Amino acid sequence: MHMERASNFLSFLFLCFILIAAFTPPASAGPEEKVLVLEIAEAITPASDNLIADAISKAENENFEALVISLDTPGGGLEETQIIIKGIENASVPVIGYVPESGKAWSAGTLILMGTDIAAMAPFTVLGSAQPVQMSAEGTKPIEDEKIINALVKFSVTTASKHGRNETFAEEVITKNKNLDAEEALEAGVIEYVAPSIPDLLVQIDGQRVKERTLKTESARTENYEPPLQLAFLRLISNPVLSSLLLTIGLYGIIFGISNPGAGAEIFGIIAIVLGLIGTGFDINIAAFFLIIVGVGLLILEIQSPGFGIFGLSGLISLIIGSIFLVPMGVENIYTPEFRRLLILTVVTPTIIFGLFLVFAIYKVAETRKKKPVIGAIIGDTARTIDPIGPKSPGFVRYKGEYWKARSEEEIGAEEEVEIIGKEMEVLLVKRKI
Repeated sequence: MHMERASNFLSFLFLCFILIAAFTPPASAGPEEKVLVLEIAEAITPASDNLIADAISKAENENFEALVISLDTPGGGLEETQIIIKGIENASVPVIGYVPESGKAWSAGTLILMGTDIAAMAPFTVLGSAQPVQMSAEGTKPIEDEKIINALVKFSVTTASKHGRNETFAEEVITKNKNLDAEEALEAGVIEYVAPSIPDLLVQIDGQRVKERTLKTESARTENYEPPLQLAFLRLISNPVLSSLLLTIGLYGIIFGISNPGAGAEIFGIIAIVLGLIGTGFDINIAAFFLIIVGVGLLILEIQSPGFGIFGLSGLISLIIGSIFLVPMGVENIYTPEFRRLLILTVVTPTIIFGLFLVFAIYKVAETRKKKPVIGAIIGDTARTIDPIGPKSPGFVRYKGEYWKARSEEEIGAEEEVEIIGKEMEVLLVKRKI
């Protein structure tokens, strides 16, 4: 019997060994090469530099071979462009700029492309037209101030020079709004590769030495970058149309709220203006603190003077948005995506819990307001005497399982049904049930 058990046990161990050996990869198999792809398919906004910084951080922390920035943009803010180029230069991971099929990299997009470690374009795409413009009531107006133009030309030429690219084009793209298609850009030395797709580009750049590493991209797996919650929201409100709309709606909301007190429109207007300011580049941390302060104030106002929940709901929304933006979005190594998600949960969860508690409290207040006064609710109800009751001899009655002191203008014996006709302090007034 013991021999049979030992034999079964050895057979089980042997089977486990076979399964482990079958599913264990060979020792020579190294980690799979992967490339992170970030798509910029809109204007360069205050959210763009944060997105690219976060994508660089992810690529560095998770050992990606490279980061590919797919640029299909009409241009955007100069300050954000300079921040992006500086971030690319300081990145330890190779950053590849690529203009996808049917795309364009105009203005700021051209400068960013020239600031990447490797620049590439799909056939029949265009880059150029980087003369700075300013917004006015009549629309866009070219900037011709020599001080600004000369400074921007120097920045563009220096950027191109760092990567061994055509310095003449780097100047003329600003002073003459020069444009090039993919083949012309390759011939002029503005880009290094022409590729119809990202996978084809990865095959072409395989083995190239960039930032003290040899790229292994030929068989690399591509992974699309997905921004964290606060960056996705920032990306949404940074759309120039939406941020302008938020500012306009916020202004009219405040005007309407002042002219119609109690509607809560002014609160909505303040929140909309703050979000619009964030979208146009206002400091996120200051705006986050402001939203949190406004949210706390609205919640206190709702608790002190409960209404229809408008102040409470607005306060909860303000707190949640402010809490999300308060989570750091830096590129330090400690801010990995997992750590940032934990921070968001840590900050936002108490806010949501407090909000749910507030909703429950408001519901209870509203429920209490709907109740009839107790005295109005019990008049006309029936009770049963426990003691004899009379004008000069009050006694007790049983009403809905409770003992109440009661008196009557007539003599009523024990265990008789009585009708409640009133209440004086804690004493019920009753009469014999007819």
